Amino acid sequence: MNGIIPLNKARGMTSFDCVRKLRGILKTKKIGHSGTLDPNVDGVLPICVGNATKVVDFLMDSGKVYRGEITLGVSTTTEDLDGEIVDQKPITTPFSLEQINQAMQSLVQPALLQIPPMYSAVKVNGRRLYEYARAGETVKRPERHVRIDYFKITAPIEYDADRQVQRIQFEVGCGKGTYVRTLSFMVGKILGVPAVMSDLTRIKSGGFTLAEAYSLSDVEAAMKAGQIDKVLFPIDHALSSFPTVDLSDADWKIVQNGGFLAPQNINIRDEQVALRYQGQIKALYYFNAAQGVYKPLKMFSVN
Repeated sequence: MNGIIPLNKARGMTSFDCVRKLRGILKTKKIGHSGTLDPNVDGVLPICVGNATKVVDFLMDSGKVYRGEITLGVSTTTEDLDGEIVDQKPITTPFSLEQINQAMQSLVQPALLQIPPMYSAVKVNGRRLYEYARAGETVKRPERHVRIDYFKITAPIEYDADRQVQRIQFEVGCGKGTYVRTLSFMVGKILGVPAVMSDLTRIKSGGFTLAEAYSLSDVEAAMKAGQIDKVLFPIDHALSSFPTVDLSDADWKIVQNGGFLAPQNINIRDEQVALRYQGQIKALYYFNAAQGVYKPLKMFSVN
C-alpha cells in the first residue's frame, strides 16, 4: 500500500496518535505524517503510507494555511490556551482595525525571525524544549527564520468589555517550521500588550484542503469496504511542482538500476525532474553539471 491520505485530525489527539491508529487500521507500520499538529489544533494532516514516506519533505515544503483567533490582553506559558496565564493587561481602549492590520502586515516577511516557545518539540542538546519547560529548567532557544506569505483579518474584530480583551479572527499562509502560536504572541508584542493564540485550524497542507481531508472513521470505513483507494492519493500529488518526463522502455530499465541519463534523454533543461513510467512517477533525478548527466536524487519505485 503506497500513497497519501489527507487526514482531518481531530482535537485532543497528537499527530503520533493518528499515525498509531492508522497503523492498526491499515495493517502496516510504514506510515509517517508531514508536519506536526498540536493536540488542541485540528485540520489537515497529510499521512504518507508505504513508499510515500519518501515524499514527506516535499509535502512540508509546499506551505500551509491556517485559520484561527488571537486574543489580545492575556498571554500564557505555551502561547495558546493550554498554558498557565503569565501576563494580563486589560484593554480599556480597543485597538483600531488599522493598528491591528499594520502590526500583522509587519510580520509578512520571506524570512521572519522567530524564537520557538518553550513548550514545543524543538530539540536543544538532544532534549525537546517542552522537557526543559516541564522540569522548570531554562535553556537558550534557537532562533529560526520562517516564511510568512500573508496574514489577514477575516472577520470584524471583537471587543469584550467585560473581560477587557480583543479577539482577532485571522488566516495565515506560511512556510514550514512556523509557530502560529508565536506569531500571535508577536502581534501583541508589536501592539504593546500580551497576546495568546486562542483557536487554530489548519485548512491547507501539502496541497490538500480541509474539504479534501478524511476523518479516521472515514479511513477505517474505506478499509473495511475494500475501498481504501478512494482516500489514498498517489505519490505524484506531492511532486506536482517538478517538471515531468515520460520514460521510454529503454530509459526505464536504466532508471530501475539507478543509472544515469543523458540530457538528450530528458528533453527538459531543469535542475530536478520527475521521471514517469506507465503513468506513475518513479524517481526524481537531478542534473550533475560536473558530469553532464542526470543522476538519481530519490527513488520511489523500481517496479
